[in-house]
Amino acid sequence: MSNERSLKILMLEDSEDDASLIKRILTKEKIAFTDERVDTRDEFIEAINRFKPDVVLSDHGLPGFNSREALKICLRDKSNTPFILVTGTVSDEYAVSCIREGADDYILKSNLSRLPSAILSAVKKRKLEKLKREARHALRQQNSELLKVNQELDNFVYSVSHNLRGPLASVMGLINLALAEKNPSAVPALLQMMQSSVHKLDGTLHEILEFSKNARHSVQLGEIDWMQVISSSFHKLEYLDPEKQIECEIILHSEAPFYSDGARLLVIITSLLSNAMVFKSPVGPNTVMTEVITTDDRATISVRDNGIGMPPHVLSRIYDMFYRGHEKSRGAGLGLYIVKEIVTKLKGSIMVTSQEQEGTTVTVTLPNDRSCELY
Repeated sequence: MSNERSLKILMLEDSEDDASLIKRILTKEKIAFTDERVDTRDEFIEAINRFKPDVVLSDHGLPGFNSREALKICLRDKSNTPFILVTGTVSDEYAVSCIREGADDYILKSNLSRLPSAILSAVKKRKLEKLKREARHALRQQNSELLKVNQELDNFVYSVSHNLRGPLASVMGLINLALAEKNPSAVPALLQMMQSSVHKLDGTLHEILEFSKNARHSVQLGEIDWMQVISSSFHKLEYLDPEKQIECEIILHSEAPFYSDGARLLVIITSLLSNAMVFKSPVGPNTVMTEVITTDDRATISVRDNGIGMPPHVLSRIYDMFYRGHEKSRGAGLGLYIVKEIVTKLKGSIMVTSQEQEGTTVTVTLPNDRSCELY
C-alpha cells in the first residue's frame, strides 16, 4: 500500500480494545490508513457524512443500535462505501442476510487475519463497480448524442435537398420562360425573380457551410476589432438593402480588449443583422441598432430592430433546426440554430425578446477568453 493513498476507515465499535486490535492487524499488514471510531447512531450519521470513509467496519450489537441499521444508513448516505461486518456475536445466517442486503463481507473477531484482504477486496470491488457505472453512463450519453446526430442528419438531408431543389427548379422554370418570351421588356422582371431564387440558394449553401465549419473547426482565439467585424457584416449584407432604406446605428463601449474567435463572431453578427434587415417593417422607417459592451470578463452584443417581430409560437421555436417561422425566411432555416451552436461552443449565452409589429432584440453574452494573451 506504500504507493496508494491512505484509506479512511470508519469503525462502528463500542470496544476500544477491539478497535485497537483491528488497527494493529491492519498496521501489521502495512495498510496505510486513518481511522475514526464511533459507537452511537448520531455519531455514525455525522461521521459518515463528514469523515467520508473509504470503508466502514461495523460491530453488530451496540447500545440502541445494530449493524443492520448502520448498513441501511450507509447504503442511503454513502451507497458506494464498502461495508464490512466485524463481529463475534452473530450467526452465519444473520451475516449472510446482511450481505444479501448490501454488506460486502463479514469477519469474525476470532479470525481477524482475513480482515486486511477483505478490506482491500471490497474497496477494489467498489471502485470497479463505480468505473462500470461511469462507463455505462458515458455509453448512454454517447448513444443519446448519436441518436440526436442521426435524427438531425435525416432532417438535414431532407430539408437541404428541398431547399436546394426548390430554388433550382424556380430558376430553370424562369429560364424557360425567358427563352420563350417574345417581349424583351418582360425579361428584366424574370431576371429579377431569378436573382431572388439564386439568393435563396446561396443562403442555403452559406448556412450549410457555416454549420459544417462550426462543428469541425476548433476555436481560434484573437483580439477582436469590433468595428471591423460589424462593418464586414454590413458589407456582406448590402444586397438586402440596396437603396439604403434601413438606418443602421453602431454603439461601442469598450472597457478592455476582447478575445474570442473572430470568424465565429462574424457569423453571429451577420446572421443577427440579416434577420433584422429581412424582417423589416413594410411601412418603415426601419432602424437596426448594434451595441457592444466589453469588460474584462465578457462582451454583451445586442442587435435591436423595429421590424415585424415574432408571435410567441414562433419565438418558442427559433432555435429548432430547419425551422422557418415566416414566409420571408431565407436559406434552410439554420440561421439561429447555427448562432445558438456557435454561442454554446464559445461558452456564452443568447436571449431573444420580440413583440409583433414592434421589433426584436437579440442579446448574446460571450466570455472574454484572455488565455491567448499568454502566448
